[in-house]
Amino acid sequence: MKGQSIIPPGPVAVIGAGTMGSGIAQALAQAGFSVRVRDVDTRVLDRGRAQVERMLAGAVERKKMTAARKEEVLSRLQFTTDLKEAATGAVLVVEAIFEDLEVKNALFRELAGLVGETTLVATNTSSLSVGRLAEGFPDPGRFAGLHFFFPAPINKLLEVVGGPATRPEMLDELDRLGYRLRKIPIRTADRAGFCVNRFFVPYLNEACRLVEEGVASMATVEEVGRELFRATLGPFELMNVTGIPIAFHAQTSLAQAFGPAYAPSRLLEEKFRSGGPWPWKATTVDPDKKARVRDRFIGLTVGIAARLVEEGVATAEATDRGALVGLRRGIGPFALASEVGLADALRLVEAYAAPWGDRFPVATELRNRVARGETRWELQRVRTERYGSVVWVLLDRPEVLNSLNSDLLAQVEATFRTLARDPGVRCVVLAGSGPVFAAGADIAEMEAKSHQDGIEFGFRGQATARSIEEFPAPVIALVEGYALGGGLELALAADFIVAADDARLGLPEVTVGIHPGMGGASRLTRLIGRGRTKLLTYTGVPIPAAEAERMGFVARVVPSASAREETQKLADLIAQRAPLGVRWIKQVIDHGMDSPLATALYLEGTSAGQTFATADRHEGMRAFLDRRPPKFEGQ
Repeated sequence: MKGQSIIPPGPVAVIGAGTMGSGIAQALAQAGFSVRVRDVDTRVLDRGRAQVERMLAGAVERKKMTAARKEEVLSRLQFTTDLKEAATGAVLVVEAIFEDLEVKNALFRELAGLVGETTLVATNTSSLSVGRLAEGFPDPGRFAGLHFFFPAPINKLLEVVGGPATRPEMLDELDRLGYRLRKIPIRTADRAGFCVNRFFVPYLNEACRLVEEGVASMATVEEVGRELFRATLGPFELMNVTGIPIAFHAQTSLAQAFGPAYAPSRLLEEKFRSGGPWPWKATTVDPDKKARVRDRFIGLTVGIAARLVEEGVATAEATDRGALVGLRRGIGPFALASEVGLADALRLVEAYAAPWGDRFPVATELRNRVARGETRWELQRVRTERYGSVVWVLLDRPEVLNSLNSDLLAQVEATFRTLARDPGVRCVVLAGSGPVFAAGADIAEMEAKSHQDGIEFGFRGQATARSIEEFPAPVIALVEGYALGGGLELALAADFIVAADDARLGLPEVTVGIHPGMGGASRLTRLIGRGRTKLLTYTGVPIPAAEAERMGFVARVVPSASAREETQKLADLIAQRAPLGVRWIKQVIDHGMDSPLATALYLEGTSAGQTFATADRHEGMRAFLDRRPPKFEGQ
């Protein structure tokens, strides 16, 4: 799919050993990189090293890591005050010093003479312009933003920010780096607040405004924030945990970029200057005030999120992903708008915007959707990438390990039905957008289903699997990470499965009280027989890729580090063959397998004979005799 990574597991330099810098270094070391951490202050270096050791020791204590693994990670970390020592030979430099434009630019000018011509340079800024920071580096094409979220070793969100001159291939590489770090990257344009802070920080500020205006008590606002966004913490406790100064400075930065509608509230500024935590627990909840707080939060959040999309800062999918992964909410802004209903969401946005006028513009796209009668803001759960005549169909719900819900299944089927009408598609690869294929059905959706809903969901999944199985051109399922339950059922509908060597596959439905219903048990029986299928489905225990290959339902196992490159090569090879011959033999194999041998032989012979009437047959044989590569046209 992609070209070979330009970041091999070589040395990475992290500049800055503070809380974020040391956390980023830990995440890189855990992913297998040798990391050189540089800071000008030896005391900061010592604190950074101690922080990493505490984090790793905590992981060992919680049995998330072995003691041997801890020592292995620590062995990859080197701490130094020497910038040249840190940067020389690094394949990637991540800057994580304090937020000061002049100081950062001075650092990048110094780095320019130390790094190689292919070294990628990234800034971990949360508020400064990537384009302005790139002015301190001689090649802005290989300069971008990597915004890690606190705590960096644990929080899985990573904003990948392209500056005005950042080359697309660098952003692709940083996406791959994010997945290698076991994070979920989202792309965002170089605008103040990027994606997540643009709607999250104003939410904290709005909580202060609601109290300042006497709309509700802190406890009421806190409770509504938790309930509305399905979060563990409300706005005031969040600020107590992450730091009130951070909220104030971030809101001030947004106000400088977007005007008075984003200005810090007087209450937030007073608390920033006086210090101490918010005393929200000393107040009481007033149920009668909750509806008004809820409406304000919805109007603000949906209003800003819709503007983000309209401005091209981020997609709706990335925005919701940022809320779910980075903020650990249970619902994103666009899913919330759909739950409320777009017409009501627009009403609340307009009510919120009214006092601000043009200083809080309402997204035209939101108004247009309501005018068209849409009730939901549909989110794309599947995306495609095309490489010549090979198309990758990517399951794109990485925030929930691509678990299959009704929307995703419907979109997979629609995608395959659309691609089936394109004669230029000679091979399809079905994969996950990140390093996981699909971890099964969405249990949160399944749990709420009735008896009849459950039956309909099974048949919904079967229809999706048939669209894969009946696709005219070959379909390869690339399994990375996990293919469990419904995920494996979809993969089994492909022509064959290629699995990464560290992948695990299984049908564990019996562990949650159900059994496969999308066709997986029936297809698997035809591949490996009744006994082995019963073993897998009765126990529900996933098996490694190598064992699945021995059983016969994985066709090839490839190294995980190059799984996508190997699969692309295989798809390219298939795409180079005579397309009619490949499509017809697919039908012969699929239909013949369920037919008596005599019928299958007749079908095979007749089909092979038909190929002699094609232009591709003449081209292929002529090319063989001329000792040149054939140029098949599918005719």
